[in-house]
Amino acid sequence: MTITIVAGARPNFMKIAPIIEAIRKKNEHGYDISYRLVHTGQHYDKNLSDTFFYELNIPFPDTNLEVKSGTQAEQTAAIMIGFEKELDKHPCDLVMVVGDVTSTMACTIVAKKAGVDVAHVEAGIRSGDMKMPEEINRIVTDSLTDYFFTTSSYANENLKSLGVDGENIFFVGNVMIDTLLKNRPRFNPPSIWDTLGLKKKKYMVMTLHRPSNVDEEQSLKSLITQITSLGKDYPIIFPVHPRTKKILEGLDLTFNNLHYVDPLGYLSFNYLVENAFAVLTDSGGITEETTVMNVPCITLRDSTERPETCDLGTNMLVGSDSNKISEAFNILLSGEWKKGSIPELWDGNAANRIANCLVEIYNL
Repeated sequence: MTITIVAGARPNFMKIAPIIEAIRKKNEHGYDISYRLVHTGQHYDKNLSDTFFYELNIPFPDTNLEVKSGTQAEQTAAIMIGFEKELDKHPCDLVMVVGDVTSTMACTIVAKKAGVDVAHVEAGIRSGDMKMPEEINRIVTDSLTDYFFTTSSYANENLKSLGVDGENIFFVGNVMIDTLLKNRPRFNPPSIWDTLGLKKKKYMVMTLHRPSNVDEEQSLKSLITQITSLGKDYPIIFPVHPRTKKILEGLDLTFNNLHYVDPLGYLSFNYLVENAFAVLTDSGGITEETTVMNVPCITLRDSTERPETCDLGTNMLVGSDSNKISEAFNILLSGEWKKGSIPELWDGNAANRIANCLVEIYNL
């Protein structure tokens, strides 16, 4: 069988790396299974895409649709047009999409209209927040998906409540954690480690990119001002997403303990996360990594599609509520942060389980 694997944005690359490795192993052991990798080009900043192919040993894609930026509608349309031509030239038995980015939704629609089965890796997660573009992507993708590979019992229950046949739900674990555990021995400090004189557990890491946090200038200014004030005794390292950088350029936000840096590669960024005193973020994926690495995480969102990181892990939701942010810092700085545990099947073997499922589903 031939699988077309779709990747479009930074989180996708972390998820497809172990899947490709698992498929290769099956092929080497005589199973008739191969893949074609399609990069939609949704993320086109070199630090947000190309470095991942080198660092995670992912083969460069068979094709790049080179969609780049645009409005939600423009980007979705461009991906659909490009992917339709791709499937017409290179038919496959299964399209595999990962995560919840625009590419995931757009390529799922195209595949189903072409009569091709779809497998969704990280299916069933929900935040309940329809203001998030990713939530719409998840809902649309799962409404069309044939085979659902899930990361948690929460996701399983979400799908079952929608009427998905339990036989098509496969609880395999978290492929992003496969990548984290495999590469953890290779984490290395970025150049700013020495430049800023950073020391383990003596600094914080912050990432912000969601529209709810960065699109309104005064809200962003208030948020950063409060965080830098509360964390005044710690350097705060802020790798700035291209989206956020444009907005920050119009603000005068200079603080002695706040250090803006360019986006970092996977290995150096996770070195910073692993050795941080705490992480402040509005990213869902980072909350999974901090949970596994047992790093306190304050999530600047009102909801999460990964509740296991709060219920079991090291994550706390505070949104943009100044009182909740202050309370979280009080707990953190008093040394009373909760001790997390690792969710079921977040053990580094999710991709192998996916490959085994494919063998079974298609009688290979």
